[in-house]
Amino acid sequence: MGKNKKTTGDTYLAVGIGIGLPLGAVLGLTLFDDLAIGAGIGLVLGITVGTTIDSNKAK
Repeated sequence: MGKNKKTTGDTYLAVGIGIGLPLGAVLGLTLFDDLAIGAGIGLVLGITVGTTIDSNKAK
């Protein structure tokens, strides 16, 4: 019975990346006038927030 058990992946990591990239892109275009800088910042923040939520849910 344990072999066929479904496991969920890193759902909050995907949500963090999905929200962080667009918000970072808008922030980058607004503040730095460069899409790549903002997207990079948003990606880092999205990964950080997503993995933090995932690690708190695992406890």
